[in-house]
Formats: sequence, C-alpha cells, structure tokens
Amino acid sequence: MRATDVLIDGLGRISENVHAVLDDVDSEVLNRAPAPGSNTIAWLVWHLSRVQDSHIADVAGTDEVWVTGGWADRFGLPIPPADIGYGHSADEVARVVVHDPGLLRDYYDATHAVSVDYIASLADSDLDRVVDTNWDPPVTLGVRLVSVVDDDAQHIGQAAYLRGLFS
Repeated sequence: MRATDVLIDGLGRISENVHAVLDDVDSEVLNRAPAPGSNTIAWLVWHLSRVQDSHIADVAGTDEVWVTGGWADRFGLPIPPADIGYGHSADEVARVVVHDPGLLRDYYDATHAVSVDYIASLADSDLDRVVDTNWDPPVTLGVRLVSVVDDDAQHIGQAAYLRGLFS
C-alpha cells in the first residue's frame, strides 16, 4: 500500500463520519451548543471542511472549492470568505448557523472529492516536498496532509459526540 493510499483511506473514514453525523439531523440539533460559547455540529463540520479545503488548495496551488464552487455564496455566512474558523471566538462560532445539513454534506463532499483527486495524483516521493518553512523543522507535504486528517478526525469526533448528546 502506498502512503497516499493511507491518506485517502483516512479521509474516506472522515467522509463516512461526516455523513453519519449529518444524516437525518434536524436544524435545532445542528446549531445547538452544549453550553454558551461552545462549538456546534454545524460549526465543527463547516470548520473541518474549510480547513481541508484551504490546506489542500494551498499545497495543490489551486483555488478553494469554497470560492470556485460558489459555496461561500450558498452558505451566506456573515464572515469573510477566506475565514476557515481557526481561532474563532464564541461570537464568531455563533455566526456559523446552517439550517440545511445537506448543504454542509454537499460542501464537504465537494471538498473531499478534490482532496482525494489531488492526493491520488501524488507519488509517495512528493510527500517529502517542503510546503511551509515557518516551522522548525519545515513542514513537508506529508506532514501537512496528516495534520489535515488529524484535525478533521478530532472535529468529526466532537460533532459525533454532540449528535449523541442531543439525540
């Protein structure tokens, strides 16, 4: 098995969990916080999708699906289009309200498809390419992609917990 196949498998598991969390969830549960200032399922799935989208676009040298697919307009969130949710305050988290779980699922699916296509195009040796020199040691493509899988796995786990808590 190639390293890129492992990364694609990891993203596939996240995709399955995104679908499981969003299937048959209602708007109230989607946007309900367990405590004031806490993340919601809507914010968590939006954020993990935005992080994956922005990081893949960055390393692939392409535009984000959020923009090219018109998702920023479809969501109509009162936040800047470049916002991915990193470092959001409680007030900013509260601005991410999504009434249609299908919209979240479709955006994640579009991001997932682009991500898988990009990773499938790579040779394992491509994973050694340095993509960020702001860290010591510099971040390679492989490390960045593992970081995306790790971040997404944590956030979808949090969303699954909330789904169970509110069901």
